[in-house]
Amino acid sequence: MPRQSLLRGAAVVGSLALLATTAPAVVAQEEMPFDGVEITVVTFTGPQIAEPLKRRAPDFEALTGADVTVDDSIPFADLYQRILTDVATGTNSYDAFVFAPQWMGDYIVPGFMEDLTDRVNADESLQWQDVGPFFRDFSATYQGRVYTIPLDGDFHVLYYRKDVLADAGLEPPRTLDEYQAVAEAVHGTDMNGDGEGDYGSCISKVRNGQAYWFAHTLAAPYLQTQGTSQGAFFDDEMNPLINNPGFAKALQFYKDSTAFGPPDELNLDVGPTRGLFTSGRCALSIDWGDIGTLALDPETSIVQDLVGTSLTPGTTEVLDRETNELVPCDEMTCPYAVDGINYAPFAAYGGWSGGINATIDDAKKDAAYAFLSYMSAPEQSNEDVTVGITGFNPYRISQFENTELWEAAGMSKEAAEDYLGAIGASLTNPNMTLDLRIPSNQRYQQVVLDTAVAQWLAGELDLEATMAQIEAGWNEITDELGREEQLAAYQASLGVER
Repeated sequence: MPRQSLLRGAAVVGSLALLATTAPAVVAQEEMPFDGVEITVVTFTGPQIAEPLKRRAPDFEALTGADVTVDDSIPFADLYQRILTDVATGTNSYDAFVFAPQWMGDYIVPGFMEDLTDRVNADESLQWQDVGPFFRDFSATYQGRVYTIPLDGDFHVLYYRKDVLADAGLEPPRTLDEYQAVAEAVHGTDMNGDGEGDYGSCISKVRNGQAYWFAHTLAAPYLQTQGTSQGAFFDDEMNPLINNPGFAKALQFYKDSTAFGPPDELNLDVGPTRGLFTSGRCALSIDWGDIGTLALDPETSIVQDLVGTSLTPGTTEVLDRETNELVPCDEMTCPYAVDGINYAPFAAYGGWSGGINATIDDAKKDAAYAFLSYMSAPEQSNEDVTVGITGFNPYRISQFENTELWEAAGMSKEAAEDYLGAIGASLTNPNMTLDLRIPSNQRYQQVVLDTAVAQWLAGELDLEATMAQIEAGWNEITDELGREEQLAAYQASLGVER
């Protein structure tokens, strides 16, 4: 990019915070740096993620003169391929993408994504150092260069109804076994006062949704014990960590929990399961940070200040990779265990992030970057992460440290500390599990894994056939792309030096 364009873009972004304090009606024409520039930002069918982009686009247009279109017509299952096809064919329907950071390698290597490093370094309004280190390093960076702007932070956490468990004399579950026991004990209890029995557990399981992430959230504490750099997807020879008793236990848990869920749980994506929880019909759930903020909405939620949040459940047994058997947790097998429980909180997805099409003209790049920076800047994001419908969860250091943001949104101080503490404990856990970020990870997860998990849940495959199908499918992709190359990419994503 020409240096002049970079400096112009940085100056524009740096002025947005100042412009935002000026009523749009009185912004002078000469302060409209993108007058006449049209950009299209694509994301998946919302309202999550698309809602704040659409809501704030008119304000950005009033400040800058840009014409912003947010395209949220694409189902999540199709988003990866639609973006890739659009840029690869030179169609260029999209100037910016708000998408999964794990996919960025497939777009960066062919030259389809703009390197944003210099722009970010020159952008004071973005307050880059306030973005959590994990999100800067994992969600935004590829091989030492910045390619995306984080807009969201994603970790799976456990949610529980404090009142329901207290009335039943139960403690919040710490392990997967305890989760099943609590779910069974309270299943059928009337939890919302309508005289009908409700559900012990609500976990999304729909095919072509996001179920494959839950499978690995459940498997991670069995598979990863020695810290983040060990990884939970492949061993050190790029063999899938699939056909083993730990992954089998996770699959069995996922299926067994259906007995304590809503009758149509196999057809529910995260939106409906969240709605069930906030309407008071679920005692337990595993999900991203959205339930914590959706629970605040007085129009849809009856569980304000009744929601507890903690680390996703762990296990007291873990996989011995040498013998392919489960062994008890001890100081050697689980050095990071707490009270004999191995936790491995999973950074599922990592957080929605915004990138820019590298093949568009400089004026569009400037406008697209300015819009993403505007969305991520604290002035906007500090509000958006506290609103459940946005789908944005906290990702800035200040958002974890300042409970006043959350209290202003309607959380009690105790609930805010509980909610932020669970996400923060996940972020800082030395055994935190990173999501898969290697070439063709979408094929590994959204095609092979998702298909087999759905067939297992539906009773179309038995346990052994399910694991064998995933293992064979993953090995086929790895061999096609090159085992050594994929291993190098996998170890690099874990911070391992070969």
